[in-house]
Amino acid sequence: MSHHELPSAQQLADLIRSTGAVINPPLVKGWYAPFRDAQSREGAQVRADIAYGDDERQKLDVYLPTAQADSAQTNGRPLLLFVHGGGFVRGDRRERANVGWRFARAGFVTVLPSYRLGPQNHWPSGAQDAAAAWAWAHANAEALGADPQRIYLAGESAGAAHVAAATLIQRLRPASVPGPRAALLVSGVYNVHLEKLARRQFGVPSPDPRNEAYFGSDFASYPAMSTVELIDSTPFPLLVTWAELDPPQMQIQAGELFARLVTQHGFDPDVAVIPGHNHLSQLEAINTVDDILALTLLDFMRRH
Repeated sequence: MSHHELPSAQQLADLIRSTGAVINPPLVKGWYAPFRDAQSREGAQVRADIAYGDDERQKLDVYLPTAQADSAQTNGRPLLLFVHGGGFVRGDRRERANVGWRFARAGFVTVLPSYRLGPQNHWPSGAQDAAAAWAWAHANAEALGADPQRIYLAGESAGAAHVAAATLIQRLRPASVPGPRAALLVSGVYNVHLEKLARRQFGVPSPDPRNEAYFGSDFASYPAMSTVELIDSTPFPLLVTWAELDPPQMQIQAGELFARLVTQHGFDPDVAVIPGHNHLSQLEAINTVDDILALTLLDFMRRH
């Protein structure tokens, strides 16, 4: 396959399958780069670099549908706040522009924030920033043509960890903002205590460049920073997903979060496995190659 030749859907599927359950951003981004460059932006426009806080990282981009709003949406369009991943130490909202374009094209006002990263910033800064972006979205929903009662929060990987903390832990929620219409957690991490104790099983290096940068090295305090131990919010609609080829720690933590929500906290979440994808390819595919993850999220939001 030459550099100029687009891989076929089957070649991509074979690459994903043969590479297995690894997280390698440059590799996977490379597979999708030609598709990303050619992705459709039709039916959407972007307003970039809006500050929602004082820190340089506390900026967001808003992707707006350009089509006429459905007359049934008398109070405005639904709004999706989507928080990018990056292992707590990297990542940027612009790397997920494909998510912004895709969901705006589907009729959602789509807000993509960046947030403060480790090691300069520690837990719960990411969740606090997700909450601040959520408060900004609620305050500005009507001006953006969105319904402030129909705000969905979604995140992937570290972003899912931040959204989980910001929605499930009452004290991290933004003050005077109603609960989310629903939350959607894609391949997140919800139990840093477990990740510390199971480094051998999960193949996590010591020291852990990801978790120790954000949660610190005082391991005795890890249970007090593990979302699964801190859930205290009233139940709301929730979707927990992972990729078929996600690393074991993502799959296990998704299962643990689901089990705890159901057995201890009165939630009735949905679960979904995204077939044929790894941790990163499921997201890179959005608005480029296949719609498996996007349609899973859209279907859930339209039912709630």
